[in-house]
Amino acid sequence: MSKQVFRFFYIGLFLLGLALSIGGGNAHADGGDVHVLTVKGTIVPVVADYINRGLSEAEDSGSTACIIELDTPGGLLESAQVIVTRILNARIPVVVYVAPQGAWAASAGTFITLSAHVTAMAPATSIGAAHPVSAQGQNLSDVEQQKATEYTSAWIKSIAEKRGRDPLLMEGTVRESKSYTASEAVDLKLVDFTADDIQGVLKQVNGRQVTLADGRQVTINTSGASLTYDDMTGLEKFLLMISNPNLAYMLLSLASIGLITEISNPGLIFPGVVGGLCLFLAFYSLGVLNAYWAGVLLIILAFGLFTTEIFVHAYGILTSGGIICLIFGSLILFSGSEVSMEFNTGLIAVVAIVMAIFVGLLVWAAIRGQMRKVATGHEGMIGQTAIVKTPLTPKGMVLVEGELWTAELDSGTATPGEELVIQKVDNLKLYVTKKK
Repeated sequence: MSKQVFRFFYIGLFLLGLALSIGGGNAHADGGDVHVLTVKGTIVPVVADYINRGLSEAEDSGSTACIIELDTPGGLLESAQVIVTRILNARIPVVVYVAPQGAWAASAGTFITLSAHVTAMAPATSIGAAHPVSAQGQNLSDVEQQKATEYTSAWIKSIAEKRGRDPLLMEGTVRESKSYTASEAVDLKLVDFTADDIQGVLKQVNGRQVTLADGRQVTINTSGASLTYDDMTGLEKFLLMISNPNLAYMLLSLASIGLITEISNPGLIFPGVVGGLCLFLAFYSLGVLNAYWAGVLLIILAFGLFTTEIFVHAYGILTSGGIICLIFGSLILFSGSEVSMEFNTGLIAVVAIVMAIFVGLLVWAAIRGQMRKVATGHEGMIGQTAIVKTPLTPKGMVLVEGELWTAELDSGTATPGEELVIQKVDNLKLYVTKKK
């Protein structure tokens, strides 16, 4: 899927969200306030847009500084680049605060933290482990590994030099996946200080002098400053929620279940609507997560085989092939994305088992329906009881479900009131036999 297509699609959704959220944001304080942005979760495009929007609002309102409270396991390198570039070129001081206690700034979060004018960490937090990874958290191999490592190493060193940090120590987070606790990071001067909360950050950042991108030296004055929390809009929170590899995989699975149900049972509108909506959201999520299209196509092929099994009854051959395609497609789905470490491979087994059971039940229901005795039309009359109304010698009249029919007895005769069994229907004539 083209990255440009998804970018334009996402911009459209984002602009719609902004239009819907007008009037729902926080009021801006007068000059001298401090804007606080909160980032918790994977670094994806919606996070980059949120930080860009928050920084722009802080700059336009003349805020003293902007604090980004960060807790992330990492994310997409492209999104991290957008955020780092925005912070490096901010017109006001930016403080990145890794919080709350127990939080981390791993992988992409390391680059974001390092790019700030002032960095702080809460106790029991960590930073580092920025080595490039591929599917299921495994190291990249051969040329790809070397290129990715060299690029990210040079990038983090340049950021470290810009902010006066030790470039060799920061390079270690990329080449050797090194991580540091809050106290270690302070001792090594990788971050400026530790703070228990936002108020502690305000106190320690007060009076610090930083240099902005345009060369201006600014002294941060937070004495008596008020805090303006600029949270994500409802749409941004929703897009961040579905920009998760596990949820994207589940949405794709639910979409397939809903569409298979609709195809196998025409007229059931609800499963089809839900399946279509889940498919739409899954494609958005897979797009922003840089899902590998070979994996997506294998999964789609798997569900195509499942659907065919319902109508063809290939004795499980198509279902088995579908399960194989589903497993292989799932394993390589995020092989080209930096978020692969967050993908829970246990979901693959769960989805494969659920799909096997689901398709099995649909096939069983279809076979049972085909084997069920016809209950309507002439074929439905075969085997029913006919009551003799006029003597059959061998022809006469019988009563079937309140209707008179011409009937012919296969042998012998039958008297009125006697019960016969219908064996054949030929136009408007019944062929009957005596009950045994």
